[in-house]
Amino acid sequence: MSQTQEMKDLTLLGNQKTDYSFIYDPHILEAFDNRHQDNDYFIKFNCPEFTSLCPITGQPDFATIYLSYIPDKKCVESKSLKLYLFSYRNHGDFHENCINTIGKDLVELLQPRYLEVWGKFTPRGGISIDPYYNYGRPNSKYEEMAHYRLINHDLYPETIDNR
Repeated sequence: MSQTQEMKDLTLLGNQKTDYSFIYDPHILEAFDNRHQDNDYFIKFNCPEFTSLCPITGQPDFATIYLSYIPDKKCVESKSLKLYLFSYRNHGDFHENCINTIGKDLVELLQPRYLEVWGKFTPRGGISIDPYYNYGRPNSKYEEMAHYRLINHDLYPETIDNR
């Protein structure tokens, strides 16, 4: 597969002017063909500037989002992912819902072998919330992996000094 064929459906990458949407919109997400479908490998994104709004107070919530997945036929295009995450800027929702929605939107787009999303939100009122979502393809070793990682994802509490 040529690079041109691989990028045929991408509309955001390379545009000189970027339009930012600050209203949640999963249709921003784009994918390209995975040229290494014969390999199991992780792709990881760290997004330290995620913001959304508290649905009750309207105050901003800040987080680092960790996204890891094992692709199958498709990979998420990183600029579209960035714009998608920006679309949460004025979206009012609880932390848990944001993380689950991000995970489900990416599963729908990519149909990955495995995917996980972890939100590390800064404290409000003296408490931080760190929701975790994962998915493993049903009836496969990835489903077993998802179960294992879910029950073991936070065995070692972190030392928090300035979050």
